[in-house]
Amino acid sequence: MTSEITLFVNPAAGRGRGARAARPAASALRDAGFSVRTVLGTDAADALDRARAAVAAGTGALIAVGGDGMVSLALRAVAGTDVPLGVVAAGSGNDYARAHGLPVRQPAAAAVVAATALKEHGGRPTDLGRAGDRWFGTVLASGFDSRVNDRGNRLRGPVGRFRYDLALLAELAALRTVPYRISLDDGPAREIEATLVAVGNAPSYGGGMRICPGARTDDGLFDITVVGPCTRTTLLRVFPRVYRGSHLSHPAVTALRARSVTLEAPGVTGYADGEPLGPLPLTAATVPEAVRLLVP
Repeated sequence: MTSEITLFVNPAAGRGRGARAARPAASALRDAGFSVRTVLGTDAADALDRARAAVAAGTGALIAVGGDGMVSLALRAVAGTDVPLGVVAAGSGNDYARAHGLPVRQPAAAAVVAATALKEHGGRPTDLGRAGDRWFGTVLASGFDSRVNDRGNRLRGPVGRFRYDLALLAELAALRTVPYRISLDDGPAREIEATLVAVGNAPSYGGGMRICPGARTDDGLFDITVVGPCTRTTLLRVFPRVYRGSHLSHPAVTALRARSVTLEAPGVTGYADGEPLGPLPLTAATVPEAVRLLVP
């Protein structure tokens, strides 16, 4: 294990919390005996190139400082390599960190967790999802939730779950069902009408919305939540239950499990880890033990 590790920082995360979190995180890592190098980028593509260069050069670990978007970039740099990933959650949603019981908006504490894990076990193998050449750690959203995600990313209002609440209310005006074709594993395609289909490697997105509450990152399977046709009134009634993960009992909701899923639907963009993947059709597959994660 090399003593030099890389802080991968998004200074804009959480309205500047990323930049503010980097200093106490770096200090805690140095106190633990590590040499720390910081990587910034002029934009997402440049940041990813720099992170990949650090991984190729043999850094001892890549520590993502920021929100789920930064974690998503970091996963693309370390997935399939021996370089472990640490997470200093300093963004708006922080769903990846929450899924793994990591400190949120406590940069020094998160850095101590990463340093301790690096010394004790070097990272625990953890599953990821993959759609084309894109890795994701939490949820692939499509349909109503991906439109909410898109609107939430564009809002300048509150952070975290309140941003998504506002985006959801705004998107209700355009609520519609979508004709999907969905294929699980090697099975035949099924045609369904749905408001949304969410594919979960981890339980939540949008700052704590437990859309796939049973999802685990160590079982080699996706949990897939399908919300069928429903009215605005029904969606508003079901929505608060998503934060508790109790919505699966509603008759409009179906829960599925599979190693891979193909989604086809006209005019729908897929999002994963809060970032756009592109228009459907998309095929996503679980990749067991794709990343070594620095967790207790």
